[in-house]
Amino acid sequence: MEIPALQGLKLDPGLMTKERPLRVREEHKKMRIGVPREISNEERRVALAPSGVTALVANGHKVYVETMAGEQAHFTDDKYSEAGAMIAPSPEDLYSQSQLIVKVGPPSGEELDLLQEKQIVVSALHLGVTTPTFLRRLMDLGITGIGFEFMRDSDGSFPIVRMMHEIMGSMAVQIAARYLESDEGGKGVMLGGISGVPPATVVILGAGVVGEWAARTALGFGAHVIVLDSDLGALRALEHYLDRRITTAMASIQYIRQAVLRADVVIGAMMADGQRSPVLVDEDLVMKMRPGSVIVDAVIDQGGCIETSRPTTHSDPTYRLHDVIHYCVPNMPSNAARTATYALNNVLVPYLVQIGEVGSINEALWRNVGLRNGAYVYRRHLTKKSLAMMFNMPHRDIELLIASGI
Repeated sequence: MEIPALQGLKLDPGLMTKERPLRVREEHKKMRIGVPREISNEERRVALAPSGVTALVANGHKVYVETMAGEQAHFTDDKYSEAGAMIAPSPEDLYSQSQLIVKVGPPSGEELDLLQEKQIVVSALHLGVTTPTFLRRLMDLGITGIGFEFMRDSDGSFPIVRMMHEIMGSMAVQIAARYLESDEGGKGVMLGGISGVPPATVVILGAGVVGEWAARTALGFGAHVIVLDSDLGALRALEHYLDRRITTAMASIQYIRQAVLRADVVIGAMMADGQRSPVLVDEDLVMKMRPGSVIVDAVIDQGGCIETSRPTTHSDPTYRLHDVIHYCVPNMPSNAARTATYALNNVLVPYLVQIGEVGSINEALWRNVGLRNGAYVYRRHLTKKSLAMMFNMPHRDIELLIASGI
């Protein structure tokens, strides 16, 4: 049977597809990214590995690496050149050509003088040594400062902080084991003991990432591990992860005192996100610790959580106070410079690529919650309430600043 033509029938244009060519990466902006050689606090890490440079160059960006920037992490200038980087002969040359500076530690006094108007600086902030003068200098230059410590993604995680804290926790126990030895002035005991000789007691203050990895490593050595924290949920989770092989207790004055007096090693791992670490062990308690015991304050870059802690350096890492060995190096991961550089590189590169893809730091901050949370100075304003309270300075909400286009 023949079907008659459907004459006069019109299609509703609202139901028709409206195809148009897709504009691929129209907003993509080529950035000039600078990777300086770290000069402060015996820092051995570098912000990007050659593999990260390769990824950024493939995305159309120019990457400048200061000569010998990766030397102490065993990345040569030739490796960076092969990856597509341009080797800058001096820090002055690098800073003058770069729109975005990515580095490990915050700009030092000399580096502050090299910063250019409206540059983007992505680095750690180190709350324990941050000053109002430093922040005002960045604001005067209109710098957008993004701090590793504040970069929190939508799932609540701190990706860069977590990477570094895993390294710090593991290294803290390795360091403590070394300084317990007689050659280093310690008690001359092994963390794990041997048959017929009980293991050393390791007390960890804090059940966060640093505390978790310190506990894992101490258990690997065979030590008796006690973890204290004020967060019962964190203690419960850590017991579950470690199959109840650790002893946990709330970080009350009573339990802290009991644990520290029994300890061969105390590891400071308690910290508050974006704030100074709380002091949990006072000097009077340190005076009562066993002679030759070891304190490793792994959060000294956030101010430390033991009253007798003060920052030390890799060249002079310890001091003895009240017959207790103190190790308080702020940038512990730099002693595992190559591992730590790869860890930084793996987290940082996707953020840098996204800044280029969206075309401006303003748009990148708006779209990426991790970058937005990381911003602490923006358009001549302080944008972190915790810093404002710490230094009694005014601050502005970052989302309002971005939305208003100030």
